[in-house]
Amino acid sequence: MSKKDSSGVTQILAYLNEKNRPYSAQDVFTNLQKQCGLGKTAVVKAMDQLAQEGKIKEKVYGKQKIYFADQSQFADVSDAELKKMDSRIVEISAEVQTISQSCRQLDTELKELNSSLTTAEMKAQIQELQAECSGYRERLDKIKSSTNHVTPEEREKVYKERETYVKEWRKRKRMVSDMVGAILEGYPKSKKQFLEEAGIETDEDHKVTMPNI
Repeated sequence: MSKKDSSGVTQILAYLNEKNRPYSAQDVFTNLQKQCGLGKTAVVKAMDQLAQEGKIKEKVYGKQKIYFADQSQFADVSDAELKKMDSRIVEISAEVQTISQSCRQLDTELKELNSSLTTAEMKAQIQELQAECSGYRERLDKIKSSTNHVTPEEREKVYKERETYVKEWRKRKRMVSDMVGAILEGYPKSKKQFLEEAGIETDEDHKVTMPNI
């Protein structure tokens, strides 16, 4: 702000003429605070001065004063032009509503993506689950091939462990299937190509069938 107009009168007058809509002193103070660095007292004083000089108009509503640009400085607008402006306002309002809806949808999608695993994280988790499943299969194979005699209690314990492992196998296989499905939604290639590129081997590749519990 120049020394010539430290009161902000010029800036406030230009602002009211540019916006051409009613404002209270508080509105002007809030809108121009960062731009002009004026205090509220200075804004009130400047607007009263402009009103007294007839450069802007004021209306009193109860205890509040409303200020607006002197309309005599603006050219008259015909009814046809007003209708055209009203029509344009309707069009812009519809565009704003559409854009706002798109922004809300994109914001929701962004939050979902931020809370989801990345492709690299999913691949790492799939590999970890595969390693665990392989370990379970090896243990089951050893149990099946064992020729040692066991007591009924030991056999019951083994059957319960087998049931637990098969349930976990089924659970983890479903988790892997869900994660692969989530990746494929945004993956440009086929499921088979993805599995090959990610180095993922399935039970079917090894001709392994999940046993019934």
